[in-house]
Amino acid sequence: MQDEQLIAQIRQGNADAMDAIFEKYKGQVRRKARSMFLVGGDTDDLIQEGMIGLYKAVRDFEQGKEASFSTFAEICIARQMYTAINSSMRKKNVPLNNYVSISNYSDGIESENIADYHDSEANPEQIFIDRENVAEIKKRLKEELSTFEHEVYLLYLEGVGYLEIANRFDRSPKSIDNAIQRIKAKAIKILKELK
Repeated sequence: MQDEQLIAQIRQGNADAMDAIFEKYKGQVRRKARSMFLVGGDTDDLIQEGMIGLYKAVRDFEQGKEASFSTFAEICIARQMYTAINSSMRKKNVPLNNYVSISNYSDGIESENIADYHDSEANPEQIFIDRENVAEIKKRLKEELSTFEHEVYLLYLEGVGYLEIANRFDRSPKSIDNAIQRIKAKAIKILKELK
């Protein structure tokens, strides 16, 4: 069923249609959330914000405009996540105060904005130090991960689920879960060593 048809059904009170939209766009929300790293935070927080953005997209979408629903939803999801990050800079949510985008890392491309530090009260020296720390964390993580773990990590950042990753590597979902747990443990170890 087309997005516009689902939205029409949602506006007629069909809860199943809302579930269908949420299910359809869940992967897109996860990919967007995983492209940001919250120092001291959790990706689930951004996923939740993204789902709120998706809900707002369904609520506010007007058929007959030039943009498709998928384009409108993408903008609403991103806007909701960035709003959450920006409001965190006002010291409302301490874990969200500092974030670094790692979306370009998943492509294997280095970019100036990978180490974007977002804290309006930070001085230039602190920003420079934080950028160096991010570069060191990425370098150390790449050294620590096995080839398999690195490939799983890149797919995980793209929002690919455990089952699909397991199928791609012809492994069990449990072995993928174990690899992700090892990746997280190595990342935490690196963060603790750099403190």
